[in-house]
Amino acid sequence: MEYIDIVDKETGKNTGTNKPKPEVHKNGLWHRTVHIWFVNSKNEIMLQHRSPKMENYPDCWDISCAGHISSGEDATTGALREIKEEIGLNLPVDKLNMIGETIQQAVLNNETYFDNEYNNVYLVKADLDINQLQMQESEVKNLRWIPIPEFKKWVDEKRPNLVPHPEEYPLLFEYLSKEIE
Repeated sequence: MEYIDIVDKETGKNTGTNKPKPEVHKNGLWHRTVHIWFVNSKNEIMLQHRSPKMENYPDCWDISCAGHISSGEDATTGALREIKEEIGLNLPVDKLNMIGETIQQAVLNNETYFDNEYNNVYLVKADLDINQLQMQESEVKNLRWIPIPEFKKWVDEKRPNLVPHPEEYPLLFEYLSKEIE
């Protein structure tokens, strides 16, 4: 069973305690996650189609790779582990570019799943062939590249099959607008 470090709601700093992941979400405890966006040289962003078996946001499009930081892990180690687990890619640490941090709160699944997170947000520039990646079947149904303007349109339309990240999308688009200039 995966254990997750509990962080202080106000500061995001580790409290020194950890709990099993199901307990963290049942009780709405604050914790840390990693969100990794992949962008290629064609100015496309890679989206992950979540498995229909996922506990939250099943069968929806989401961040390229994301997950919880396990107890005792730092954010970088957690990000590299999640990339390996979800798409089978061993990524060198110098490819990770942290672009910011967001705070996200959500009440899901008929008020039985409380998601209170500090998200470390990364961007990776890489030209990947999706067909060469090994998707984790229990979490990832599919992957696709989408032009950034089209993805921005999805976000602006608040498509129901797109996982909402209201604080993160503006951070991502602001960073990408500076990169593309």
